Amino acid sequence: MAATHLRNTPASGAPDNNRRADLVRAVAQLFREKGFAGTTIRDVASAVGMRSGSPFYHFTNKHELLMAVMEEGLQLGLERTRAVAVVDAKGLAPTERFRRLVRTHYGSILHDAGSDFIPVMLYDWRSLPVRYKRRTIELKDRYDAIWQATLDELHREGRLAADARLARLMILGAINFSATWYRSKPRTARRVDLDALADETVALVLQRDA
Repeated sequence: MAATHLRNTPASGAPDNNRRADLVRAVAQLFREKGFAGTTIRDVASAVGMRSGSPFYHFTNKHELLMAVMEEGLQLGLERTRAVAVVDAKGLAPTERFRRLVRTHYGSILHDAGSDFIPVMLYDWRSLPVRYKRRTIELKDRYDAIWQATLDELHREGRLAADARLARLMILGAINFSATWYRSKPRTARRVDLDALADETVALVLQRDA
């Protein structure tokens, strides 16, 4: 995903573009594990086998790296969420669409392998300067709109008792908070898998059929 504020962005498909993508993925993992403040440019360069100054070929500073991680996560999340919503064209009921939105957010957006981007946004949003936030907010608004349309429909059907907008904020807030406590491989044998976690979330939110 290209952005006009990032310098020296090569043409799509070029080796340097692939290198940039590798860099963003590596930075996402580092920021998730160590935090934005705790990650140095030396850490970043080492993670992708670069010299310490090489990341600045693609990004002017560490804040641009953080913004790229957030944008990548939101773009991927938007694509995967749209894929769930498109199923509605085949007659998928709003309740099932909602369950799939919940499952997608728990899985490919928060907890599946390589899903480090959005947790970084949750942890380090305050570290991003205001001038970098506009594009990120635009992507987030598009993501939220897909959820809002489904929740509005559930509310009209009487399956959702709460105000639909407040419900979206509370539901996504609760799911996102799982980034702080859920582990796919916990120390004990007892765990809740993501399918079960999604089902429990849906059961908690939705009213039974009227």
